[in-house]
Amino acid sequence: MTILFDLDGTLIDSTEAILESFGVSFKEFDLKIPSDDVIKSFIGYPLEIMYKELGIKTENIADIVAIYKKHYREISRKKTTLLLNAKEALEEASKFAVLGVVTTKTKRYSLELLEYMDILRYFKVIIGREDVQNPKPHPEPILKAMDILDAKIEKTWMIGDTRMDIESAKGANIQHCAVLCGYGNIDELTMNGNLIFLNTLEAIKYIQKL
Repeated sequence: MTILFDLDGTLIDSTEAILESFGVSFKEFDLKIPSDDVIKSFIGYPLEIMYKELGIKTENIADIVAIYKKHYREISRKKTTLLLNAKEALEEASKFAVLGVVTTKTKRYSLELLEYMDILRYFKVIIGREDVQNPKPHPEPILKAMDILDAKIEKTWMIGDTRMDIESAKGANIQHCAVLCGYGNIDELTMNGNLIFLNTLEAIKYIQKL
């Protein structure tokens, strides 16, 4: 059995760090900062897509992303926490499955956060934004993780909090479920997948029973 996890909104809560970093980057360009709700509605997409959707011109995206990343790295450890029951979920899942992370977050920062929170040891593979050409919702990140782990399609699950996670899993032809502890809209999640749980531990308990 293989279980792949999204990161933000599935295992960790870095909302404060994300919003603050967006604020700093918009201020640097002397631009009006979007509301928290608008920014949160795009969490799960790669930063370059988030900034494009938030109205940043294409020629400025690389520079504003660099500002975001610099600030985010400075504050991410202090302003990121594990979601409720996330560590318990990983402890339970590791008893019967090989675990991996598939995220649109930069792998470098993901590794730092996972190690800082003492959960990096649970994972055999971490796939970040820089590891693929096509991020979620494309299936490439999941397929790359599966290839590294030599995972079988019929024995692989993806757990995430947004429709990008579910669409990526569907594209990879693997089983999937959504959690409500993150950024996904429940209506979108209901449309894109019929297995929805309050948190990751509930999802793991369901998979364990199968």
